[in-house]
Amino acid sequence: MSTASPVSICSNALQRLGDKPIADFEEGTKPASLAANLWPGVRDALLRSHPWNCATKRVILAPAAESPAFDYTHKFMLPGDWLKTLQVGRRGVAPEYRVEGRCILSDATQLPLVYVFRNEVTATWDDSLVNAATLAMAAALAYPITASTSLRESLLQEAQYVLRQAKAMDGQDDPPEELEASGLLRARF
Repeated sequence: MSTASPVSICSNALQRLGDKPIADFEEGTKPASLAANLWPGVRDALLRSHPWNCATKRVILAPAAESPAFDYTHKFMLPGDWLKTLQVGRRGVAPEYRVEGRCILSDATQLPLVYVFRNEVTATWDDSLVNAATLAMAAALAYPITASTSLRESLLQEAQYVLRQAKAMDGQDDPPEELEASGLLRARF
């Protein structure tokens, strides 16, 4: 667990660029307003890039009052903090469904959903994800702060490398997934 906040992540990113740290997004400086504008997009892109353990949630969706016009009997609204679907239905029992906009259409009466959510509480993030977020913010801020495309490219490469490491570490926290034996696999053995 980390003690980082969105402001501290952005402040550290600015310091990596040789700029002064910020204490608040609302302090009225150019770096603070840039960081405030760029942070939500960088955060959401990072969270969508991997099924982070700190940003995974399970819910059972109830059907909406309005039904689809045809093909499916129920419409389920995706949660407001939804960023990416990881699993629809229970493990091994996936219902037929289709995603349209911010809805899932299905004939099921309830719909279990595992998804990546917009985790805005960076204190619950793993330290490796915080480090990746800091580098991603430094890369995003590099050109507006320094006007250097070479620095931006260098930071993008470093951020991608650190992000790969963070994904690997996060993935190692879970037991390996086992593929269920299909009829074809059982027939071979």
